[in-house]
Amino acid sequence: MTTNYHKKPTLLEGGVAADKRGQVSFVNDFGFEDVVRFYMVENSAEEPIRAFHGHMKEAKYVFVPSGSALVAAVKLDDAKTPSTLEIPQRFVLSAKKPSVLYIPGGYANGFRALEPNTKVIFFATASVEESKADDYRFPHDYWGDDVWDVDTL
Repeated sequence: MTTNYHKKPTLLEGGVAADKRGQVSFVNDFGFEDVVRFYMVENSAEEPIRAFHGHMKEAKYVFVPSGSALVAAVKLDDAKTPSTLEIPQRFVLSAKKPSVLYIPGGYANGFRALEPNTKVIFFATASVEESKADDYRFPHDYWGDDVWDVDTL
């Protein structure tokens, strides 16, 4: 499991270096020390909202290598029936501006792709078996529909 060096969602910013040969995208402050596995999500052409999925112990790192996505994270004051008064934090992750979003245990998260062909990679700090034992799911509108409103970004 993660050491939870941050107690709240934290954006690790990266950059792009370009020259005549092409470009290199990077997030130098991100390390794989506590990552156990990863998976990549790419939505269908319908661009659904994938939310909310939480863990009390497992942390996640989120990276968008293609396209852009609105990612939301909200603190779980209770794993099974969290308060709907918590306000989700929203982050826009884009392949054009590399960054990694850290989401600690005790949070639920989800995302909405903002453009076609968006890919989102999640680096997880728990095995699939550990994750299944620490899995809490909520409807995408549990904390309100305005979480996914792109006009308020």
